[in-house]
Amino acid sequence: MSIIKPDALRAGKAGRILARIEDDGFRVVALRLVRLTRAEAEGFYEVHRKRAFFTDLCDFMSSGPCIALALERDDAIVRLRDLMGATDPSQAVQGSIRKDFGVSVEQNAIHGSDGPETARVESRYFFSDLDLVR
Repeated sequence: MSIIKPDALRAGKAGRILARIEDDGFRVVALRLVRLTRAEAEGFYEVHRKRAFFTDLCDFMSSGPCIALALERDDAIVRLRDLMGATDPSQAVQGSIRKDFGVSVEQNAIHGSDGPETARVESRYFFSDLDLVR
């Protein structure tokens, strides 16, 4: 599960990010352009509610449209996290999505699930089984 974040859409980079994902061997099995409400952003990031960045994160994620993606490939989670790069674009490796398109820790262009269970929960936030084209 991945989300191309509002900063990347505002900057007109969503197509380039999606192309990178596909070029890396991922298959898009569901895609949806969404505009999260504040309450939806809070629900999605509930796991981070007690963290200092929660309010800013929810404000940011509800600030504009984003693209939710359900993705498949072998070793999808590890591979996507490598492709995304470090959360802080200044720490990300050359050629990673966040290095090339991220602006800051807060505006880092892309979200990716950190584990199989998280991916299942996050995917269900945006997609039903009927939405997944396999």
